[in-house]
Amino acid sequence: MSVPVDELTDSRAATDALLDVLRAGRWRPGAVGRFLRLSAHRSMRQAARRPSAFAQAGALHGLLFTAARAPGGRAWVATSWTLTVLHLGLLEHRDRLSTADVITLLRGNLPATALGDSRWSGLLAVGLDLADGRLARRRGTVSPFGDYADSLADAAFWTWLVLRHEPSRTVRAAALGAWLGPVVAVTAVGVRRGGMPDRPRPALLRPAAALQVLVAVRHALRR
Repeated sequence: MSVPVDELTDSRAATDALLDVLRAGRWRPGAVGRFLRLSAHRSMRQAARRPSAFAQAGALHGLLFTAARAPGGRAWVATSWTLTVLHLGLLEHRDRLSTADVITLLRGNLPATALGDSRWSGLLAVGLDLADGRLARRRGTVSPFGDYADSLADAAFWTWLVLRHEPSRTVRAAALGAWLGPVVAVTAVGVRRGGMPDRPRPALLRPAAALQVLVAVRHALRR
């Protein structure tokens, strides 16, 4: 790599460079170790360059940690904080989390709170999903971080909801395929190619969005 990964300001270029380490090393243990070291070092450097975003992430997750009431809720919040901090570099030119980013993180942490088991949690998640996307576009704060957090929040919340509350095996299977399938597929292709592929978002999100509404309504009417 001609430019150190730490110095790459474009998150896509940095991700591709890191994945190329795996491909070039044929995914051997040594290559995996180097990939993890470079990734961790870049993540820490990027977080250090964004102290405001780091503080925001800490404050938000601190409140969520305190409010966590569900079994395993604090571990859920701690995992969310870790993933958030490790990916602050995806903010790219910004040094703060936007309001849309905060809404996305709140949505992803609903299972850790008392709201998670509420009959309205699915509909609330749908509303928050619509709100964060529109807010990001309106304020011009769309970023790779928001895209990453949105995808992960969807996969985490809806997978949790269907596994915990959805009685239909068919709906559970469809939901897992719609939310976890794309994440696993894109990650696998990226690791194999040594670079992240572009995601056909409209094609992937239409069935997932429809399933979100279906699961949310079923959850609200079931009690």
